Amino acid sequence: MTDKEQLKTWLWDAANILRNRVDYMPYILTLLFYKRLSDVYEDEYWEVYERIFNQMKDKLGEEKAKKIAEIEAKKKSWHKYQIPEDCLWEKVKNTPVNIGEKLNEVLMKIEEHNESLRGLLTRVDFNKKDVLPDQKLRQLIDHFDKYRIGKNVSPDILGEAYEYLIEQFAMTSGKKGGEFFTPKEVVKVLVRILDPQDYEEIYDPACGTGGMLITAYYHIKENGGDIKKAKFYGQEVNDMTYVIARVNIVVHDIKNADIRHGDTFFEPKFTEGGRLKKFDVVLANPPWNDKNLKGLEEEIKKAPFSAERFPFGIPPLGTSADWLWIQHMLASARDDTGRVGVVIDNGALFRGGKERDIRAEIVEKDWIETIIALPEKLFYNTGAPGVLIIFRKNKPEERKGKILFINASQDYEEGKRQNKLRTQDIDKIVNAYNDFKDIEGYARVVNLEEVRNNDYNLNVTLYVTPIIERDEVDIRHVWNKLEALEEERSSLKAKIEEYLKELRVI
Repeated sequence: MTDKEQLKTWLWDAANILRNRVDYMPYILTLLFYKRLSDVYEDEYWEVYERIFNQMKDKLGEEKAKKIAEIEAKKKSWHKYQIPEDCLWEKVKNTPVNIGEKLNEVLMKIEEHNESLRGLLTRVDFNKKDVLPDQKLRQLIDHFDKYRIGKNVSPDILGEAYEYLIEQFAMTSGKKGGEFFTPKEVVKVLVRILDPQDYEEIYDPACGTGGMLITAYYHIKENGGDIKKAKFYGQEVNDMTYVIARVNIVVHDIKNADIRHGDTFFEPKFTEGGRLKKFDVVLANPPWNDKNLKGLEEEIKKAPFSAERFPFGIPPLGTSADWLWIQHMLASARDDTGRVGVVIDNGALFRGGKERDIRAEIVEKDWIETIIALPEKLFYNTGAPGVLIIFRKNKPEERKGKILFINASQDYEEGKRQNKLRTQDIDKIVNAYNDFKDIEGYARVVNLEEVRNNDYNLNVTLYVTPIIERDEVDIRHVWNKLEALEEERSSLKAKIEEYLKELRVI
């Protein structure tokens, strides 16, 4: 199978087998990953086998050539991942009973033979018969058995299908989905603006399923960069989401990525020389208005590198950690090349108290380059519009002392449940950022003095009001239409009265 639309449909049909019974995403993604590993291993095996057999059969005869080819094809050096013979897909497919138990055993054994896969295949229990009886699991395995997804399917195509499945899960699970998935159009805006290069290091401290890092990878690749040079780093606190992110990276065949599990605030995983590691590009969509840190201000102060990461103070926690995330991201950016992009709640721009004080400090550092107001209903877990804030620690001379405000709130494709940024909307935002000039009703370059005069309120509508085009109303046409409707109503009323008289009702 090489057609990506067919692949997406096939995967979504697999999800439909389990929907309404179980939190299906971990099961489907794990089974997909296992099928991929097994199919690729077999493809690698037969490529080597056929080559060696054809080289040897005339010299040694077919029987000896077969044995030599079998031995050679099983050698570790020919395989990216080691799949023991009794762990291949065919063995699980042909298991008559207790399929879940067999699948658990196989996945554990594959992990034991591949250190880089530890923890990626065994987080899901396929032997939970109360939620996944053998009948359903058999149906799922038969469905996955319809197509091979080995070397005939490129990492790009399979990766896109994998992310499609994650996106579909996010769409159908509402708030829960929005916790780990950012709409790809929003990510594309962020990545195109930050413009990561192949010689740079890119970091996402709240990486979810890894979508931002993967988009950065393809941005570099599509722009002719050497993807072997760039390095990608991510940290994710949710156990299952972390696993999905790592698998996502493997499925896309991104070799130079380091995804780690842990709480970024209390256990920042990336250090260098005993200090917080610095990156060229830092981007994230952290949890908005995170209430999980309520009452933990003192613990945050004691966390590793707290003074370095939160130099402008810790806001009262319990309603929002937006500026805590932003401070961590800024502290993680290099002083010379560091660019930071964050997707955040609109309220972070104008809330008062300690958040206002932190905003003021960062404004006075002249690190805020651009603020972009997005349309409403883009995200799966909230109808709130959200904003993008772009920071640059070392602005070009012509941008110093200024902030570009972009009001992109009116440009989108309207959907039943979710709105969506179109290609022209993305291009318009990116072009406005690159041009860094006033565009009536859309973008405005503002001096820091004006921001000070507004008490460091960064609400985009305070600086840029969109021009909303209104249709001209033809009063005479509307009046004529109303009169015609009135005549039609009177005519219908008269006919109904006639029918009722005939029936002697009136």
